[in-house]
Amino acid sequence: MGDPAEDRGKLTSQQELCVSDKHATKRPCCSTLKLFIVALSFAYFSKVLSGTYMKSAITQIERRFDLSSSLIGLIDGSFEMGNLLFLAVVSHFGAKLHRPRLIAVGCFLMAVGSFLTGLPHFFMGRYTFDTVIQGSMNDIVHTSYLIEELYCAPVCLCMIPSVDCVRDSSSHMWIYVFLGNALRGIGETPVTPLGISYIDDFAKAENSAFYIACLQTITLLGPMFGFLLGSLCASLYVDIGYVDLETVTITPKDARWVGAWWLGFLVSSVIMLLSGIPFWFLPRSLPKQGEENKLPPSSPTQDGTENNNATSHQAMTLAEIAKGFIPSLKKLLSTPAYFLLLCGSLLKFNSFIGLLTFKAKYMEQQFGQSAARANFLIGVLNLPVVAVGIFLGGLLMKRYKLGVVSGAQLSFVTSFMAYLLLLLQFGTKCDNVQVAGLTVSYNGTPGVVYNGNLWSECNRDCSCLAGEWDPVCSDNGITYTSPCLAGCSSSTGYGKNTVFHNCSCVLSSAPEGSMSVILGQCPRSRECSRSFTSYMAVSVLSSFINSLGTTPGYMVIIRCIKPELKSLALGIQTLVMRTLGGIPAPVYFGALIDSTCLRWGIKKCGGRGAFHCVCGLTPMCACVQVCLNMNNQQCCDVSYPILKQGESGSPFYWANTTCI
Repeated sequence: MGDPAEDRGKLTSQQELCVSDKHATKRPCCSTLKLFIVALSFAYFSKVLSGTYMKSAITQIERRFDLSSSLIGLIDGSFEMGNLLFLAVVSHFGAKLHRPRLIAVGCFLMAVGSFLTGLPHFFMGRYTFDTVIQGSMNDIVHTSYLIEELYCAPVCLCMIPSVDCVRDSSSHMWIYVFLGNALRGIGETPVTPLGISYIDDFAKAENSAFYIACLQTITLLGPMFGFLLGSLCASLYVDIGYVDLETVTITPKDARWVGAWWLGFLVSSVIMLLSGIPFWFLPRSLPKQGEENKLPPSSPTQDGTENNNATSHQAMTLAEIAKGFIPSLKKLLSTPAYFLLLCGSLLKFNSFIGLLTFKAKYMEQQFGQSAARANFLIGVLNLPVVAVGIFLGGLLMKRYKLGVVSGAQLSFVTSFMAYLLLLLQFGTKCDNVQVAGLTVSYNGTPGVVYNGNLWSECNRDCSCLAGEWDPVCSDNGITYTSPCLAGCSSSTGYGKNTVFHNCSCVLSSAPEGSMSVILGQCPRSRECSRSFTSYMAVSVLSSFINSLGTTPGYMVIIRCIKPELKSLALGIQTLVMRTLGGIPAPVYFGALIDSTCLRWGIKKCGGRGAFHCVCGLTPMCACVQVCLNMNNQQCCDVSYPILKQGESGSPFYWANTTCI
């Protein structure tokens, strides 16, 4: 075999980068790194599509399984619980193993978890909602006692025959949603820390931030399509294909509507399964970008392992890797800048997760939007500007070669501006829905304090069931919880077109108006529509400004630690975010929303179901969001001088840590 230098001289410039040594072992081309970035982008797209679809389907799952907001928040947090089990271990051990194949295994587990999440639909019966209207899928037999439930009549409730409760066998099916979401979290464990560290190890230092910015920008297409998929599924009835939709008397804006929540999980499962295939064919390590011809055949790569072509390669044992875990963790957490930035990121992440989880529900309850429209607007307005902001943030770092301190300054300024816009965002709101006996009195007087009394002089002699929720709307703009409680004594029409007449409570609240009511809640006022437009405008602007500092803030964290600690640092950051942010935030935000509820659904065998009407949601959510963001700003204020001293080489900075 000829001299390696002579052989290389006969090859083209592109082939030079692919030839290894005199053994003619081919070294991965520099383009392999770009192939990895493309594959990782698709994996990121898939995982965040599934995650954001879960967020968009929260309301549908809550109604389908009759759950409270706090419990649905716990189910949503099960993803982070799965991450918690393996994240630190995978981040530490995975850096020494075959990272692309670990990512492939993770994609497969995410696909299985997503499929398991949507599986309960096929083992549950048809969805039934509480209604007394004939012509729906819950058709009523014309018995006298049911007619008395529907209309106001002086009949004693003791005449209504009791029906034995038969507990629904699918009442605990939500556990499978919990487990599937947790399995998806386990599968996501290796994707982020190992993927980012792989890029940073083998890319040029000046290209690393740009590559990661491109990755995050492409990734944000996932949430956009996730919310659009959620919008589509929310507009489809849950049992589509199994029932005649003409017989369904409720609309997507109704609090009892449940969309085809299961369909999106099946779609995302297939996408995630496909995203894992390329990683099985990618190499364990690559030559450093730009140094393909400079590394000796036996030189160590950036991940701490020797080049694949070295004949003297000795793989590290698991015992040796485990022995260095505790010292590495101690060294990492003893870094002042990293620790303070971690605390600030945690507070910001709590605010972000709480808002993202219930943003669609907030838009439903506060502005009267349907779940489908809320998800659609988030997908086409908020997320695209976030993608642009993240890309521009990475481009600014590359164009002006921003260092650690400059990156921290940019991240701080954008975060502070977004915080100010948050205060303005929660200043736009709508008045509460006018529901007789809940938010207004039966004569239409606003500002009534809710005392749990749905009875008035106009319906006191009616044999109504107080637990009914079949809302009707009158011409005076007041919603009544049922035709009976509105004092109606007759009706015309059929199914969705049913109109109730001779409603005594409507007469008392609007003497000059109609005494009839129609099905459904009353629409919001025009002032509410204008407030919603202002809310979305401020929300989009806040999202853009906040996203400008995402990439600089991310790079500050991984650039102020030793290179061999990067995978562990990213893993610990993700672990802390998921443990102290991703798990508790949906729960306490959900409990906060539950505390504002004025009208709860009732399960078949008693007990509280999903809620129907809320009050005071804006000030309570705003208070929590403002407090979390204020503490985040304080952490940024403290960490800035530490970063400044670290860059100038001050002894105050951790001795074993240097800013790259």
